Amino acid sequence: MCRHTCYIGSPVSLKEFLFQPDHGLLVQSYKPKEMIEAEINVDGFGLGWYPEDGTLRRYANTKPIWADRNLHQLAPLLRSGLWVGNVRSATVPETITEMDTPPYCVGNLVFSHNGLIRDFPSSVRPSIRKFLSSEIEADVQGNTDSEYLFAVLRQLLPEHAYNIGEAIPALFDRLRFWGGDECGLFNVIVSNGRSVFATRHSLGGQCPSLYVGKAGGRLRYGWSVTSEPISKDGEWSVVPEHHMVLMEPDLEPKVVAL
Repeated sequence: MCRHTCYIGSPVSLKEFLFQPDHGLLVQSYKPKEMIEAEINVDGFGLGWYPEDGTLRRYANTKPIWADRNLHQLAPLLRSGLWVGNVRSATVPETITEMDTPPYCVGNLVFSHNGLIRDFPSSVRPSIRKFLSSEIEADVQGNTDSEYLFAVLRQLLPEHAYNIGEAIPALFDRLRFWGGDECGLFNVIVSNGRSVFATRHSLGGQCPSLYVGKAGGRLRYGWSVTSEPISKDGEWSVVPEHHMVLMEPDLEPKVVAL
């Protein structure tokens, strides 16, 4: 399980996204309020963002986010109009390596998962590996259920004319087919650099928390979707269970049923 956050809007620095909110990902790493499968996020963290040239970038570290001193030096210098961040609490028996640390990036797509697939190595992974093309499986660098979810989504995209909003429900249908109605928790954030798609969903069990709204400070010039409200001075709405949020820079977020 994890906590994750995404911002889309006018460009802001990493400092403004990560460190200035009073309950941002830094605080959520050691003092989360609404986690249901763990108590703390110490198994690494990752960031995905699109700088001015539009090329997707990723930074990951297996240390807890508060232990990365270099990040504080870089944070004022890095700017983007789209940030995705994840602080990780690894699901046993997953390994803790940089490759296993979300978010995951392939091409122009960034993917973060807050959740789990129950009994993943024995239950769903064999079916996923049969389903994936050799080209897409070759891009899987780690061993996590989350990265394999991302691979399945990429496999499904051509069938849905690369419409992420249509491919995500198809992903959950596949998981139900392979793993049954009790197979896991599936809060995901996906972006292609232009739009953001975020889900609050589960197949069996309580859905992890998710909110959408505007944070305080310079983050008020865009929209955020987050596991927990990142600022007290923001305006937040609970995303209903089994719903998906669509965010674009200059439009009100849309919330639709899955």
